[in-house]
Amino acid sequence: MPKEKFSYAQQVCVKSAGKAMQRTGMVGPGAKVGVAVSGGVDSWVLLEVLRRRQRIVPFRFDIMAIHLNPGFDAENHAPLVEYLAKHGVAGHIEVTDHGPRGHSPENRRNSACFYCAMLRRTRLFEVCQQYGLTHLAFGHNADDLVTTFFMNLVQNGRVEGMGMCDDFFKGALKVIRPLLLVEKPDIIKAARRWELPVWSNPCPSAGKTNRANFQAKIDALHGGDKMLKTNLFNGLCRWQLAQSEGGNKA
Repeated sequence: MPKEKFSYAQQVCVKSAGKAMQRTGMVGPGAKVGVAVSGGVDSWVLLEVLRRRQRIVPFRFDIMAIHLNPGFDAENHAPLVEYLAKHGVAGHIEVTDHGPRGHSPENRRNSACFYCAMLRRTRLFEVCQQYGLTHLAFGHNADDLVTTFFMNLVQNGRVEGMGMCDDFFKGALKVIRPLLLVEKPDIIKAARRWELPVWSNPCPSAGKTNRANFQAKIDALHGGDKMLKTNLFNGLCRWQLAQSEGGNKA
């Protein structure tokens, strides 16, 4: 098989994920990784990157795509079904009512996004247990890390980001974020180069969340100054990597 040629953005995604995986000991021989695929650009690139990391690491680990359709459009995951069949990737796909429930009177205390995310994560954990998966991978990126850091600092008074490799259920499951060192623009460019069938988010709350407001504030903070943004992102990424290091190197 001829060696695949990567664009700069694709190289950044694959190599940065490799750096995070090696430095934190994310996966090891025999790992069974569930990949949470929402249909957005981040999770699509995560799935593509992990497929390529499988060919690079000197041991075997398996991946399974998990898609929980939130229930606004029961058909929009069709491209994922085709992708999994084409590339021989295992998958679990189900249509839920998480989105409508988050926007219903059932949810009286929390934002629709918080409630939907809570239901989704609970079900993801159940699916991981159902299939005996050892890892659950999310497509959070460096932009998510920076936003979460500032949200925790301003809203809760905590110096806390997003772990790259965290144990759950007494170590029975590891939650990993291989793309946490990659900035969003590189993810978008890589997705275009790989021609991934990203679909739009039909949620009525999309782009209207507290997180989106904080992202706008961070943009205002660096004001488009590339050097300021680079220092901000690189500093927090290095800090988070140091916080997340540990375990066996892989």
